[in-house]
Amino acid sequence: VMDMSFANQALSTLYLSRKGRTLTKEVYGVPREIDEQIARLKLRLMGIRIDRLTAEQKKYLAAWEEGT
Repeated sequence: VMDMSFANQALSTLYLSRKGRTLTKEVYGVPREIDEQIARLKLRLMGIRIDRLTAEQKKYLAAWEEGT
């Protein structure tokens, strides 16, 4: 857990150094892209692989038909 926390802090600091001048003064969450990048890297290092959804799976998940 600590490795992911430190990675989150480091990448968020890098994000702020690149985009900080364009942000307004308020509290921001960690950008989703950073969070997902860290999660993918951690899973890869653990030898875990997660597939991406196919177009058909995405369509099914977005459907509001009976039984879905």
